Amino acid sequence: MISGWLQTVKGAVAVEDLGLILPHEHLFTDLRGPLAPDYALAEPEAVARVMEPYLAAAQAIGVTALVECSTVGVGRNIAVLQYLAEVTPIYVIAPTGAYREDFTPPSLRELSVEALAEEWVRDLTEGIEGTEVRAGFIKIAMSDDGPTPLEVRNLKAAALASRQTDAVVVSHTASGAVARREMEILESAGLDLGRFIWAHANLEPDPTVHLEAARRGAYVEFDAVGAEWQPQSALVDYTLALIEAGCAERILLSHDAGWYDPSQPDGQPEEGGIRGYTALVEEFIPALRARGVTDDLVHLITVTNPARAFAFADTP
Repeated sequence: MISGWLQTVKGAVAVEDLGLILPHEHLFTDLRGPLAPDYALAEPEAVARVMEPYLAAAQAIGVTALVECSTVGVGRNIAVLQYLAEVTPIYVIAPTGAYREDFTPPSLRELSVEALAEEWVRDLTEGIEGTEVRAGFIKIAMSDDGPTPLEVRNLKAAALASRQTDAVVVSHTASGAVARREMEILESAGLDLGRFIWAHANLEPDPTVHLEAARRGAYVEFDAVGAEWQPQSALVDYTLALIEAGCAERILLSHDAGWYDPSQPDGQPEEGGIRGYTALVEEFIPALRARGVTDDLVHLITVTNPARAFAFADTP
């Protein structure tokens, strides 16, 4: 049985009070980068008008918590997240951290490992940007051919901040080769890979690399559930391969869906519009069951694993 608590926008929530958790989603994202003149600006009410129906649909199928992975550099907006957290029963978990090098704001580029970790620890233990909203995890990202020297610094800062707070480190990583390098860096910096999530592992087509990461202790996250560009049969196969290898406890599943785009007048992303948060329950889990995955395993992967991954064990 998993104990502990998750840090949400509205405060600490005991693990036992939660059910299905979506470990990698987006509510509000600005991919223009932090130098855009009106970067990450929007009226919370306008965002809520667009996003609330998607949250309501997710809540109706049993989603209890959603991890918002839009970090510094790609649109983190605490006022928006606070507003959304008030209009939905779903608990929202906000990140600290920084996105990959091209999206890292100037204010973070010259900081030492220790200074950057100190800033992230403050977000996790006191509040983000002068608010009382505490981050619930550390989100970083690797360039496709990275990690770059700046991203190595980010990895070391993430490891240090995680060691001081027990926050899990989530990294956008598009290939197994990069994932191997970052896991080596994190381990050399003292991080237990049980506190690391390889996000977008589905972009690595070799299931033996997924298995390698899982056996090293990392969480392997397949987060393109319901995406048209990702063959869903491949995601099912990746998931089954880890289950059959005895690594079900290291699997995370999510949609990487959403998100409100403040660069668009209606908030709808230009390519494909907003994608909702229901395909996991409505389509993917039935596909797993059709391949023999039991209800106990479904519960492990969608409830227990994300709770364990994002939980803090000490007193909130």
